Amino acid sequence: MAIKFYAPAWGNTLPFDRFCQNVKAAGYDGVEMALPFEVDEKNTILDSLAKHGLEFIGQYWQSHETDLDEHAANYEKYLRHLIEARPLFINCQTGKDFFTFEQNQRLFELADRITAETGVRITHETHRGKALFAAHITQNYLQKLPGIRLALDISHWCNVHESLLENQSEAVQLAIQHTDHIHSRVGHPEGPQVNDPRAPEWADALDAHLNWWDQVVATHRENKTALTVTTEFGPAPYLPTLAYTQMPIANQWEINVFMMNLLKERY
Repeated sequence: MAIKFYAPAWGNTLPFDRFCQNVKAAGYDGVEMALPFEVDEKNTILDSLAKHGLEFIGQYWQSHETDLDEHAANYEKYLRHLIEARPLFINCQTGKDFFTFEQNQRLFELADRITAETGVRITHETHRGKALFAAHITQNYLQKLPGIRLALDISHWCNVHESLLENQSEAVQLAIQHTDHIHSRVGHPEGPQVNDPRAPEWADALDAHLNWWDQVVATHRENKTALTVTTEFGPAPYLPTLAYTQMPIANQWEINVFMMNLLKERY
């Protein structure tokens, strides 16, 4: 079983080619990111990825529209735009938490049709504000739409349920069985991201996430299937800042590299 690791472009402030150089030097296999529609800018990004031998995971997060028809049209537009770049796969923050089951189902089924047409796999991220925002809600989707494959960012659920999910074990276990991709952010009951997973005060939260990821890895080892991980600790305001100065209290890049190395050594 292979595990590959990807850096998030989210939060990068360097010229993209320099960013890619750092990503490669750190030991990542690629980058997860959205792509601009401006042709020259998009091509510059793709050229830099290719130059440094980095794979590309497409990322869709722009699910803003409240009108379902408009939402679905833009969803398809963004997905097809990413597919043109021939990504390894696409990770989607699909739907909205206030859409009905049937409304979000339309989007999941649209993604399935696009995958069938193009051969590009699409995972759906467990993310606040989106269709899969909570453990029990996701459980319902997976039971009724068992073809859904997940990008498990379980840090969001810790925040939504204000716990380390001790009372959500059945939903978590089902999600683990449907997981193809991990976002290795560490959340806690009061937020989606601890300030620094290296700090001893977050040991319980880190251990809880490692336990969930251990189970995902074990499932893929048993099934002899590939697993991908994006170390998606985010920049401010995900990364807490000091009052008044707004200076981040830790370094996003260092934390993400720490998470990659921790998981590489563990697995």
